[in-house]
Amino acid sequence: MNQLGIHALVWAGDLSPQSIRHVIAQTHQAGYGLVELSLHGPRIMDLALTRDLLQEHGLAVGCSRGLTFDADVSSEDPAVVARGIAMLQEGIDITQRIGGRYFGGVLYSAMAKYGHPCSPQGRRHALEALRRVADFAGERGVTLGLEVVNRYESHVLNTAAQALEFIDEAGCANLCVHLDTYHMNIEEADLATPVLACGDRLGYVHIGENHRGYLGSGHIDFTRFFDALARIGYRGTVTFESFSSSVVNEQLSNALGIWRNLWDDGMDLARHAHGFMAEGLAQAHGRARP
Repeated sequence: MNQLGIHALVWAGDLSPQSIRHVIAQTHQAGYGLVELSLHGPRIMDLALTRDLLQEHGLAVGCSRGLTFDADVSSEDPAVVARGIAMLQEGIDITQRIGGRYFGGVLYSAMAKYGHPCSPQGRRHALEALRRVADFAGERGVTLGLEVVNRYESHVLNTAAQALEFIDEAGCANLCVHLDTYHMNIEEADLATPVLACGDRLGYVHIGENHRGYLGSGHIDFTRFFDALARIGYRGTVTFESFSSSVVNEQLSNALGIWRNLWDDGMDLARHAHGFMAEGLAQAHGRARP
């Protein structure tokens, strides 16, 4: 069965030592096997403490982030691209140092709404940057996941088909597609076709409701999505992602437009999501057996 993960922003809005202790303890208590840490403001992290706590609780870790306009690898300005490469390399280094093997997110552009399409030169810069960063990650045993996000969070990769084409052009073995049901609900024609198209190049999955609240309380067809995962034999991580104004990371929450309070009790939310995903995936794998 799939390893189930949860995003740290269900528990805390920063990665201070106090918050890290809370995040890891709550993740373990809720029954998850992996915690995803968003590396916005990573310099406040105590990396040794984080690694020790993860090992103590028997948890795996994945890391993620999105780039900013002043460190955008899809920029036409080489100086801006260089800052983006440095930011990605920093994230990979942190991931490795705390024991992680996966670093994903919006690694190919700023995580923001653009007022124009990506230029051909900008796309070339993004490809060249990801090739360099993938080499850096490969030397450290880290896989890079290109999270496909909606049109309001990037102008480079909005569909699985675009991500697959980008990975083909990059030609790096440690690049994979990262799908997220929240974004797929906006950009894809359905929730199954992109999964089937990715096949073994699907490396990481985010599960989120269309309004980012409790799973099953919106209109996303998770049964169809889980069935597609089972059809391709996906055995990777499935991570629950939900955001509410009750837990705030100033940079990330504002970038994602988390203005509403969708829940207050993170533990109740997390346990519900764990049961929802575990049951849905088990049933899907059962249906897929000949």
